[in-house]
Amino acid sequence: MIVTGNTTVTPSMKKAFLQAVSTALLSLFLAAAVLGTANASSRIKDIVQFEGVRENMLVGYGLVVGLNGTGDTLVDGQFTKQSLKAMLNRLGVKPTDAGLDSKNVAAVMVTAVLPPFARQGSRIDVTVSALGDAKSLLGGTLLVTPVLGADGEVYAVAQGQLAVGGFAASGAAETVVKGVPTSARIASGAIVEREVGFEMANMESVTLSLRNPDFTTARRIAQAINAFLGTAAARPSDPTTVHVEVPDSYRGNVVNLLTDIEQLRVEPDQLARVIIDEQSGIIVMGENVRISTIAIAQGSLTIRITETEQVSQPGPFANVGATTTVPRTEIEVTEGEERRLGVVNAGVTIQELVNGLNSLGIGPRDMITILQAVKAAGALQAEIVVM
Repeated sequence: MIVTGNTTVTPSMKKAFLQAVSTALLSLFLAAAVLGTANASSRIKDIVQFEGVRENMLVGYGLVVGLNGTGDTLVDGQFTKQSLKAMLNRLGVKPTDAGLDSKNVAAVMVTAVLPPFARQGSRIDVTVSALGDAKSLLGGTLLVTPVLGADGEVYAVAQGQLAVGGFAASGAAETVVKGVPTSARIASGAIVEREVGFEMANMESVTLSLRNPDFTTARRIAQAINAFLGTAAARPSDPTTVHVEVPDSYRGNVVNLLTDIEQLRVEPDQLARVIIDEQSGIIVMGENVRISTIAIAQGSLTIRITETEQVSQPGPFANVGATTTVPRTEIEVTEGEERRLGVVNAGVTIQELVNGLNSLGIGPRDMITILQAVKAAGALQAEIVVM
């Protein structure tokens, strides 16, 4: 028994206190483990797309005016000249061929993306790109241009002042170009005139499409949704698609269902894959890449030839001889004798694999060849994708 002041602490009280502290510490450890798992997972919103909630590409042809002599050359039969003449005719002006001699006009292609559920009167950004031989679109203004969808219907109308991120300046002996002066953007430069019809409120089922198709990830998504809804409403039909039946509690309010689903967290599975870009020497390896026990040796033969010209001239006051140049050649051969055989054990992690290859003193170009040789030997347990 322990007595402190007026309070008596019995062994049973001490044991209960220690148990309470142990329980609190265990709860903290479990919370930290759950938090770490949550941080490693991803929201369903970030790895899937909801069928029907999609963008649409728009394209149009128009004219840019107001350029400072950097527009298209209006030669006979050129489409810019024909477009300018047709536009002036619609405005009641009858131009002659001699009067259409200006470098302040350029034919352009206008592209835009119509976001899902865009309503009439809302604005979207457009990109303007030169179609002819214009030097720059700086200072230009896009005239009214209908922007069409894949079905040929007009979904938006674009017009406005161009914002060019680059410029070009030239003189008699030098030209300076920054960025791409023949491409520009107009922020909120198009007004939506036609909507893409899609009604979500009365849908009886929802389809989720994975951005990276995978059987395991599709199953995990379905399990997470079913655990949240408390019923077997979700089922994967293939590595890309997960079908969700709208429960009775969400009838007529599919937006709430999608909002709740997209905030659920799952851990996406990852294929063992090695991505190689031979042009730039980039190698990307997933965390599940494994290799069997293998020995690797890398050697290189380097021949360096240096040509140096030396001047040979006769001595002072010599009656014969002339000054001339004499070539001198130096050849250096390196066979890489210091490179040794290295052993990489089976089942190593991606970090150990990279450390092992780096210890051999090889660069990305040689590493690409080694990885392809390891794959050919059957020791690389991953798929190699060459870009």
